[in-house]
Amino acid sequence: MEEKDQYYMELAIAEAGKAEELGEVPIGAVIVHNDEVIARGYNLRESSQLASSHAEFIAIEKANQVIGSWRLEDCTLYVTLEPCPMCAGAIVQSRIPTVVYGAADPKAGCAGTLMNLLQEERFNHQCEVRAGVLESECGALLTSFFKELRKMKKKK
Repeated sequence: MEEKDQYYMELAIAEAGKAEELGEVPIGAVIVHNDEVIARGYNLRESSQLASSHAEFIAIEKANQVIGSWRLEDCTLYVTLEPCPMCAGAIVQSRIPTVVYGAADPKAGCAGTLMNLLQEERFNHQCEVRAGVLESECGALLTSFFKELRKMKKKK
């Protein structure tokens, strides 16, 4: 695992913390261009009540604005949880060449767990995928969040 990957994943973890503070599922993302973070995002699905308010989707839209293009060809996306089908589609459509994620998603992971949309050869774009960067830290965020959520639901 590269030091650079760990550094940027730590930034994505910090974004996930912002989501958790709002009571959102703690997932965070950062997009890097030329060794500079150009966009950040965290899960806001409950706050916004929009299905598209995933960390990756928010970061991609911000990066599009910074770059001034829908093509993010020289960027790397770091995300704490393996992308879902919607986010994997957005990643492919925005031409992001590299995706680095922390924890695998056994329920919706589309970067290799359930299927691999990011490296589907029938699409006109495929991504390099690096999985498991700070996996235990990323997974612990989610485990802790859902454990607390279950505890709160039992109290009600």
